[in-house]
Amino acid sequence: MLRVSSSLHIPPTTGIPAHYFALSFLKITSPLTPTSRKLSVFTRLALLHSKTLLPNSRNNIQFPSFKKVSTMLGQGHSSSKFITASYNAGSGPGGSSGGGREILVQHLLVKEDDQKLLLELLKRTVEGEDLSDLAVQYSLCPSKEEGGMLGWVRKGQMVPEFEEAAFGAPLNKVVKCKTKFGWHLLQVLSEREESVLEHIQPNEFHVKLQDPSFLEEAQLIDVREPEEVAQASLPGFQVLPLRQFGSWGPEITTKFDPQKDTYVLCHHGMRSLQVAKWLQTQGFRKVFNIAGGINEYAVKVDPSIPTY
Repeated sequence: MLRVSSSLHIPPTTGIPAHYFALSFLKITSPLTPTSRKLSVFTRLALLHSKTLLPNSRNNIQFPSFKKVSTMLGQGHSSSKFITASYNAGSGPGGSSGGGREILVQHLLVKEDDQKLLLELLKRTVEGEDLSDLAVQYSLCPSKEEGGMLGWVRKGQMVPEFEEAAFGAPLNKVVKCKTKFGWHLLQVLSEREESVLEHIQPNEFHVKLQDPSFLEEAQLIDVREPEEVAQASLPGFQVLPLRQFGSWGPEITTKFDPQKDTYVLCHHGMRSLQVAKWLQTQGFRKVFNIAGGINEYAVKVDPSIPTY
């Protein structure tokens, strides 16, 4: 039923407790290589920080603790939990659909024949109870462990009935809808303009590097491991090794400004693409993946940089 895949073939991360692998009630596939069945190290590390999967997610999506919602609404810095997974190859490798809006959604799920409970819970929300607290107690969705939080989503990521209800719901009002999984109570907590993710070719990036103001205005992240950076590197990059994701991931919005243009680099452009997609879910407005990574930069732009 569940399919999480990636094109990366990295030795498995050890020591992950089994209870972190809670399954979603919807299928999930990768837009990178639909035939692959191996988890990337990014996905495995992210699993350490979440217990739920977002239904029908097209890009990498966060799963914040519902206790951190105020942070996600711009009232502080995020230390939320999340997971990465992908659904539907139709979006292509890394591009956002653009021009739309994203909404922050939480929900709870009950059985189709349990309408009495549904109406009782709806009444309790009207009387002032928090939907997230009710989700923890009553929801059948694995997201209950995060208070029913599904994170920031855009159109095309959810089943049609849920999507129609969510994108038509007034902010903060709890509404009900029915899907093939049962009855939902959902609440849209906030909305924002959809973020942008673009690929930038090494020669284009090289031109930007020649502008002294570029390094002051942009944010550059290298997600390779220290031993890789020791062999070949570019100026201005902060190194955030992917294998150390657990240490820097929760603090990403304290170390970097989501409103600034952010460029991500790795060896061949695959790990950086995964991180770039995740940065979108953390509220970064414009993210660039350096296509082909430092290897292609060395081959096409600067032969003095060693290849490995």
